[in-house]
Amino acid sequence: MIELLSNPDAWIALLTLTFLEIILGIDNIVFLSIVSGKLKEEDQPKARRIGLILAMAFRIVLLFGITWVLGLQNTLFEIHLTVFDAYINGQSLIIFGGGIFLLYKSVTEIHHKLEGEEDSEKGKASNTLSSAIIQIAVLNLVFSFDSILTAVGLISMKEPAQGGFGYEGALAIMILSIVISIVIMMIFAGPVSKFVNNHPTIQILGLSFLILIGVMLLAEGSHLAHFKFFGGEEMHSIPKGYLYFSIFFSLFVEFLNLRMKKSKNPVKLHNNTIKDKELEDSDISN
Repeated sequence: MIELLSNPDAWIALLTLTFLEIILGIDNIVFLSIVSGKLKEEDQPKARRIGLILAMAFRIVLLFGITWVLGLQNTLFEIHLTVFDAYINGQSLIIFGGGIFLLYKSVTEIHHKLEGEEDSEKGKASNTLSSAIIQIAVLNLVFSFDSILTAVGLISMKEPAQGGFGYEGALAIMILSIVISIVIMMIFAGPVSKFVNNHPTIQILGLSFLILIGVMLLAEGSHLAHFKFFGGEEMHSIPKGYLYFSIFFSLFVEFLNLRMKKSKNPVKLHNNTIKDKELEDSDISN
């Protein structure tokens, strides 16, 4: 461990991986903000903390089971049809399933916020702490899986004599980067959630980002399963750099728009929170 700490390459790898974990955690923060924003005000910090702790726990557990994770690359079954061919493995099923869940959740959230269907019995049932934690846990598992695959691809587990950090050294770097990134996200999760939930356009933009990320997960799952349509080339994954550049560019434009906006009557989305009910009751009484 002392040898690892004295290695400049190890520090560079730690900083790089920590930065990457924070970038990859943006979608997690957005999802946490939107899901927790539907809860009672006193339950929101608890949901965010539990969500981020789950994210850290899932990542560390998956790291210790890295042999099992890499073993999920083995083909479970094959599909050969006239239209397409596929070699389904465990990784592709998890990533593809996560993409479908994220698309479903994002689209339904946009529909509920614009149409106001959260006032229905179905909407009220979904606004419990336990329901929010289940949704966060499911998505955290997928995000953690994708994050670990990315980290393993960046950190060499070869022995130091071969230009790597060794298994234990690489594992220590990845665990430390996860802990640091989660702590940083915990510090900023509250302000970010407050900002997102106070600005309807940011909420819709964030949900749109989640749709993009869902499409990216579907493409990555298809790539891991070696999808081929009509005997052509395999499906390719979408480079994360393009996706996150579009996200940051859109946010930058929206920040400029918010700064310049002078409207006194902002759009109000339907959020089934206590404050919304109080406002509705006051309108009725007036």
